[in-house]
Amino acid sequence: MRRALVGLAILLGLNLVLLVPRASRVKLATSDVRLRVGLIFDVGGRGDKSFNDAAYLGLERAVREVPGVLAEYIEPGEGSDRESAIRILAARKFDLVIGVGFIFSDDLYALALEYPDIRFACIDYAKFDASGHFVVPPANMVALKFREQEGAFLVGALAALLSPSKIVGFVGGMDIPLIRKFDAGYAAGIAHVCADCKVLSAYAGITGDAFKNPQKGKELALEQFSAGAHIVFHASGSTGLGVFEAARQRGQLAIGVDVDQYQEAPGFVLTSMTKQMDVSVFETVRDLASGKFQAGMREFGLREAGVDYIYDARNRSLIPDAVRAQVESLRADIIAGRVVVPTETRKRP
Repeated sequence: MRRALVGLAILLGLNLVLLVPRASRVKLATSDVRLRVGLIFDVGGRGDKSFNDAAYLGLERAVREVPGVLAEYIEPGEGSDRESAIRILAARKFDLVIGVGFIFSDDLYALALEYPDIRFACIDYAKFDASGHFVVPPANMVALKFREQEGAFLVGALAALLSPSKIVGFVGGMDIPLIRKFDAGYAAGIAHVCADCKVLSAYAGITGDAFKNPQKGKELALEQFSAGAHIVFHASGSTGLGVFEAARQRGQLAIGVDVDQYQEAPGFVLTSMTKQMDVSVFETVRDLASGKFQAGMREFGLREAGVDYIYDARNRSLIPDAVRAQVESLRADIIAGRVVVPTETRKRP
């Protein structure tokens, strides 16, 4: 019996070690710390050059700019590891625990109820009850959401205006409502400026693995390029790295997502639709530090500079001035409410 208990203790200890957070690259001295922030990455982890890395940039900025912040992060595995990672940070009495991605919604909701004195935040929070009704987060939790469809609308219009074949593509990661918002906005932007343009849409899968499968992303993009698409937009995490490889191989253009992904295929990236997770993370930490933390829903769209697209010296030669002006006019229309971007796609032929 004693030997069995010792073995169990060792196993539990090893599991705990695997989940111990690694410190942020910028870490304050213990004597200076007034606020401890823990961040847990989504599927794909840090280094995905997309969603997770954007959130990490916000964490780094908070450490640099908000006095007294100590930040740590965890890269969990699958399933129960997420709940364990949240619980470790909560049990260590971190002041703020942030989950990167909708996949954390249920676990963060449950643990926010269990630890009412700790603040929690969930990027892309999406919890629904058995009847399909949205569940408002607890009083110590903020849901950080984005109007992804608005940024996707702008890059859709851009793609349609620049595609000589009037065929464009979309590669999504996991087929879920969140990613369908990108798809819907993209299609709406295309239709707004080109009624006879065709959109090819495909998803990498129905599980979280669909966000970390570059080979599948490449296959889907190659199919779309072969079908006549000149530009393919991806919203698929590291799966999108395969989309860039397909664009490079075929000499066509890709559109990145979440962060500026130009470096993934220089010369073959038309633009990237950015989603400012870094802004949402930074502002949440800053608000808590200044005593202004507000639970509930917080949404970021074009008006709040929460979504956008890249236009700079590296891609300016790919976007004529007249096209840029037309897209910027659409931005103003969306912000003013003259154009309302849908979150669901219409059925395609």
